[in-house]
Amino acid sequence: MDLIHVAINVADAEESIAFYEQFGFEEEWSFSADGTTHRYVAAENGIEIQLSETPGEEEFEMGAGWDHLALGVDDVDATVERVDHGGVVKQPGPQPEAGSYTAFLKDPDGHVVELVEPLDG
Repeated sequence: MDLIHVAINVADAEESIAFYEQFGFEEEWSFSADGTTHRYVAAENGIEIQLSETPGEEEFEMGAGWDHLALGVDDVDATVERVDHGGVVKQPGPQPEAGSYTAFLKDPDGHVVELVEPLDG
């Protein structure tokens, strides 16, 4: 089994695409159905994020069923400084129990994105 994509609702697909492009994602394809436009950005490994924009829907309640999207990066600190984001949820720091150094940011719609850098060791 392969992970193909994760779908998230966004208020402004252009703004969201610009956010995820900062991590190396590129827009690959799109389609519209039932008034919603679905735009896909893909990483080099082929995993996609589906950004679904429905006109008039601009705020989304983040339920308990969704927590965060994790992205592997080479340098968490540098990425936090470089990336234009919607705020820091958790400052960069070691998470030794997971063998990583992490930070949590918000994308333009408030979805939480975890940045993960492996700890040397």
